[in-house]
Amino acid sequence: MNQGYTEILNNPLIRIELKQGWEDSQPGVTGGHEESGFILKDSAGNLSVVRWSVGNQNSIILPAHPKCKIGEGAIVASFHTHPNTGGDYLQEPSETDKCAVRDDPDLKGASYLGEFVISQAKIYLIAQHGQVSEISDTSILLG
Repeated sequence: MNQGYTEILNNPLIRIELKQGWEDSQPGVTGGHEESGFILKDSAGNLSVVRWSVGNQNSIILPAHPKCKIGEGAIVASFHTHPNTGGDYLQEPSETDKCAVRDDPDLKGASYLGEFVISQAKIYLIAQHGQVSEISDTSILLG
């Protein structure tokens, strides 16, 4: 697996943005909603986050992202939260999550690493081909 995700997760700005996304999702047993976004890299190599519209309890709507870009920024990763911790909700990526990454022709850019799924305990990465890896404890963002 590509280890480039560590550059992203170690970036202080990205960590702040991912933590804010988690907090904005109102995590708990009930009442949370998914938050999400794209992580972009500009031509100078700077990373930034563009958030998507607020999701529902267990779904989000992906904005247009032709050719794995937003404006001039290359999409290097995407993320969404799994904030609902009750027994009726998955913490790990669902089959729908995996298929959404694997089957999206506009997420096949050379720089795209995959989608981070942030749950209460773990951060997962869905690679372009749909394989899921557990990459970290969520405490690295929330600590």
